[in-house]
Parts: sequence; structure tokens; C-alpha cells
Amino acid sequence: MALLVRCPAKVNLHLEVVRRRPDGYHDIDTVMQAIDLHDDLRVEPADDLTLTCSDPALPTDERNLVLRAALALHEAAGSRAGARLSLTKRIPDRAGLGGGSSDAAGALAGLNALWGLGLPRGALGDVAARVGSDVAFFLTGGAARCTGRGEVVERIPTAWQPRFALVCPDVGVSTPEAYGRLSFPLTPPGPDGTMLCRRLIAGDVAGVGSALFNRLERPAFDMHPALREGKARLAETGAFAGVLMSGSGSALFGLCEGPVWDLAVGRATDLQLGTCYGVRGIAQGVVVTPV
Repeated sequence: MALLVRCPAKVNLHLEVVRRRPDGYHDIDTVMQAIDLHDDLRVEPADDLTLTCSDPALPTDERNLVLRAALALHEAAGSRAGARLSLTKRIPDRAGLGGGSSDAAGALAGLNALWGLGLPRGALGDVAARVGSDVAFFLTGGAARCTGRGEVVERIPTAWQPRFALVCPDVGVSTPEAYGRLSFPLTPPGPDGTMLCRRLIAGDVAGVGSALFNRLERPAFDMHPALREGKARLAETGAFAGVLMSGSGSALFGLCEGPVWDLAVGRATDLQLGTCYGVRGIAQGVVVTPV
């Protein structure tokens, strides 16, 4: 039996970098929202473990998080089962949308089902944390506050489905370089994400829009000044409650009221800053279905 795993993207509504860790990683405090832009991962039985990808620019060996996740699951479960993994990419690469991490979570969930391992979400989360910082979030999805390296996930209880115009410029941002440009201690201190979480739970569009924050915007904008200009132009349309860069970039998004969503996406598209999507928040992470 083959399985199809839907692997969603995310946007960061709040991202503070707390400190640089001795192991070279960073502790963060971030609020992430899964969105309905997604990759598809097909998982089928096979004698060996292989990966193919619709994007020829992406590696299909152990440099790809999908295969790394599969090998990590092998180790955790003491299994050497095979699978044929076929990845169809839609989420732009190096955009701060978590595509690679979501695909890795999709591999964990899909292979857990295909191989009949029966591992609970907590055990999969432990494997996810070893694969990458954001992978555990995509096993849960929805809206969540994530701390540590991003692997400590606390679900935010909200039924609100925020709507965004998502703009993906034709430029990629190096995540290590963006973090490397931060000087500690960070000044001035950023806003506490707690207030944003409360407004998110309440479905307060204006309140969430005014609380958007990303510590990595400044280094990313210094590396690519066109991103700073793009954010300003999105804000100048007057169609959004708030505008922010996601993750370490380069994707930009505008949060808007549902009734003006189509208008807002149209205005963002007219700016010709890059590929533009109308996306909405979703209440889940990766989803596994039989084919």
C-alpha cells in the first residue's frame, strides 16, 4: 500500500533569538503557524531506501532531510525496512518557510505508518529533534510556540485561520549567515511572544498584526537590501494588518482580514516582488493518507 503525506509550510509570527549555545546552535522563542502551501511525499514499500524529487536542484542523498529522517527512524526503531520516497516540491527553498523540515516530518509520519512501527507522537518528536530544529513542529502543526532550538513545541489553542499574502522573492537567504550576523547581548530586547499568543487565540487580526516580530529581519535585510524595500512596499499598500519576513527569509508575508484577502493578494501580486500566494493558516501539521 502506498501512502501520500501532505507536508505544509509555515510562517513565523514571532521569532526571538534568546542566546547562542555552546554547541553553536541558538535557543529561540518563536510562534509558528502552519499554512496550506504544501509539498507532497509519496511513500511506498520497497526492498531498499531511495528518494526522488521533482526539483532537480535538490539532493536526493543523505544531504536531504527526508532521507536523513528515514535513517534516523531506522536507528530509533532498530529497523532496516525499505521504502521508495517520491517528493513533489511546491514550497520554495531557502525562503524561511520550513519546507525541508516539513518534508522530514512527513517522512517520519509516513514511514511510521508504512512500516507499522506504531511509535507515538512523543517518540517521533524525539527522533525529529535529532533531525532538525523545526521538524518536531510539523508533526503537530497548527499554531504553536516553539522554544529550545525549536524542538520544544507547545500547541496554541486557537480555531482562527489567519489569512496571508505570501511573497517569495527570487533570492535565498543563508540561515547560518543570518544568525552569524547577530551580536549578543541583543539590544534592544524584542517584544515578548506571550501577548501575540493571546491575540492569536482571540483571533484579533489587528492585535496580531501589530505584534509581529522577527529578530532575523535586520541581518537578512543587510544581506539583501531588496527584502527591506519589499517589506516597506507591502506595508505601503495599506492592505495588511502587519507585514513580516518569515524565519531567516527570504519570504515576506502580509496578514489581512478575510473579507479583503483577495484584494490584498492582488495588491501584493501587482508589486512584482516575486511569486505571490494567497495562503491561510491550517490546524494541522503533516497528514498521512492512503493512496
